[in-house]
Amino acid sequence: MSVSPAAPASVSAPTAAPASAPTQAELLEFVRRAAADADLIASLPLDPEGRTWVRLDGPGGSEAWLIGWPPGTGTGWHDHADSVGAFMTASGELKENALAVRLPTDGWTTLELTEGVDRERRLTAGQGRAFGRHHVHEVLNESTDRHAVSVHAYHPPLPRIRRYSRAGRIMRLEQVERPEDWQ
Repeated sequence: MSVSPAAPASVSAPTAAPASAPTQAELLEFVRRAAADADLIASLPLDPEGRTWVRLDGPGGSEAWLIGWPPGTGTGWHDHADSVGAFMTASGELKENALAVRLPTDGWTTLELTEGVDRERRLTAGQGRAFGRHHVHEVLNESTDRHAVSVHAYHPPLPRIRRYSRAGRIMRLEQVERPEDWQ
């Protein structure tokens, strides 16, 4: 995995800063504007083997990222704990696999999912989505020859990420990461 040493980029928040925490709709509007900024997207260094990212100034104290996805890369199953968020594909295509149910937040390590809970979205340039707290998903660039670039925003800034493994209908909590783990 590669990390770009670039300083946070300046992508302006909405002209009238929200008086409270940004909503999912405001985060989605922010990632939409950032994904449409050709100069910003072109500024991201792309690595042929690992994801790259640059932190952005998100609206209303949110955490935002510009992420480059080499062919064949993905996040694995995870959630963003108590944060709401949004992401938008700026170039290429990303696939999101998600669960249409909310998992219990604590007190378990293995769950059996019921049938019919899987959702799949293919997001090409200019397409994205917002999501609520505890949204469990994985994001993938399934292309064999093309990078994808996306913009993501979360509020509050990520307090933790829970990582899961999945085999068929069995979901297992594997790891809980906190911001100090990402330094």
